[in-house]
Amino acid sequence: MFKLRDIDDSQAPLLDHLIELRARLLRAFLALGVAFGVCFYFAQDILAFLVQPLLDAGQSRLIYTKLYGQFFVELKVALFAAFFVSFPVIANQLWAFVAPGLYANEKRAFLPFLLATPVLFVMGGALAYYVVMPTAFEFFLGFEGTQGGVQIDALPNSEDYLSLVMQFILAFGLSFLLPVLLLLLNTAGIVSRAQLVGARRYAIVVAFVIAAVVTPPDVISQLMLAIPLVLLFESALLVMWFTERKAARAEPEAAGTSPPTASE
Repeated sequence: MFKLRDIDDSQAPLLDHLIELRARLLRAFLALGVAFGVCFYFAQDILAFLVQPLLDAGQSRLIYTKLYGQFFVELKVALFAAFFVSFPVIANQLWAFVAPGLYANEKRAFLPFLLATPVLFVMGGALAYYVVMPTAFEFFLGFEGTQGGVQIDALPNSEDYLSLVMQFILAFGLSFLLPVLLLLLNTAGIVSRAQLVGARRYAIVVAFVIAAVVTPPDVISQLMLAIPLVLLFESALLVMWFTERKAARAEPEAAGTSPPTASE
């Protein structure tokens, strides 16, 4: 028969975990808040960086149609930048909370994925910023001019422009995490390399569907996302192939056997 004391003792570890989780979340939100304050102070400089692709495309004017519009643009810019600045602290707090519950081999398996996540996200965001956005903006601005005797000028709204830039960066950054997701699923034994190879044609279709959904409705942007997605899918398959070969070579050594010699 259980006693009340036994129930209290069984709840103690759960309470300890909840207290630790609250502390980790508070530190993460504090880091985000401090980063937001700093980024809001430099919001105009950050916005100047974000509008550079538009300048490279030949457009040097943004408008806002509401009196408070530009203020909210700078708030969004500050929050957007603060998340990137504080991400190392947030990831560290997440890892510190999860790591004690993992075995040593699980830590070694999971840590590379955690380190690869920000690197791949930055690579995707950089591709969007330096290549895709200038190309797409130049394409969109190419519709300016006289059509049917009417002069058509582009007057981008600063709020709409910021939303478009955030859409580009987040879409490409998150899409570049595809290898991390596939390798995690493979490591966990949920999917195998053979299954992914068999589903290659469907993966290519899904890549183009994702590109069509998360990018503006122009072929250039969609191709610039779909093609890297297909290449990232193939790179994940290649990493799985090397991992399987390494594991196959390690099995005889772990069993204490050696490959047969020529004399045998």
